[in-house]
Amino acid sequence: MNQTVGSEEFALNVAIELPYLRRYARALTGSQTSGDNYAAATLEAMLQDPDFVDRNKSTRVALFGAFHAIWISSGSPVTTDETGIAAKAQDHLRTLTPNTREALLLSTIEEFSFDQIGEIMSVAPAEAEELVRIAQRELAQSVTGRVMIIEDEAIIAMDLQSIVSEMGHAVTGVARTRDEAVALGKSERPDLIFADIQLADNSSGIDAVNDLLAALGDVPVIFITAYPERLLTGEKAEPAFLITKPYTEEQVRLAASQAMFFSSTETLKS
Repeated sequence: MNQTVGSEEFALNVAIELPYLRRYARALTGSQTSGDNYAAATLEAMLQDPDFVDRNKSTRVALFGAFHAIWISSGSPVTTDETGIAAKAQDHLRTLTPNTREALLLSTIEEFSFDQIGEIMSVAPAEAEELVRIAQRELAQSVTGRVMIIEDEAIIAMDLQSIVSEMGHAVTGVARTRDEAVALGKSERPDLIFADIQLADNSSGIDAVNDLLAALGDVPVIFITAYPERLLTGEKAEPAFLITKPYTEEQVRLAASQAMFFSSTETLKS
């Protein structure tokens, strides 16, 4: 059913989808601040010009399509105000084929169909599918490094180990509690951390990560949770990379490849 931009139903649906738009924007830019700014700019454009949104599409497709229009109009920039490791990572992002990461994130993380991606990006479904395939090849060839896993469920931990190992990464180990995680991270500094939110001793994966970042400095983190909306409120510091349970292998692969762009420059291929 078509919905007008100013309708109460449309506004409620946008509110439901907004956390996921933030997730997409953050993964696309590699930054909470930058991603949230683009999401906010999308909402502002929708409020200022009701015709900016295609009313013949579902709210979710229309919202992401509006975001994509803003993103493209700005030149699809990656962050230019970073320094050090992040700056080198962003330089590497600029070498990727245009529109490929967008299509891959929309497909794998946000689970849009190729038809929907085509609507969002204003391309044919076949082109959307080809963009995804190109992105998968480019990201898989980009970086490798050391991965640490904070997860108290043995089956999930083994699954994550298997996936990242097949990608060519070295797993430094698995921690089930906050204390184990801190000890493991200090014993061998990881280039990337996968972290569940709730751990075996009822400790917090978020607290474990904060301890590690305080001790190790800047390390990219991918949080895994069944309730992503709780971490995507826009009200405090939140993760740029987030996987929802139950996840797919392709989601793990994509998140790892994305996050590794912000890992040690020693693992970035030129």
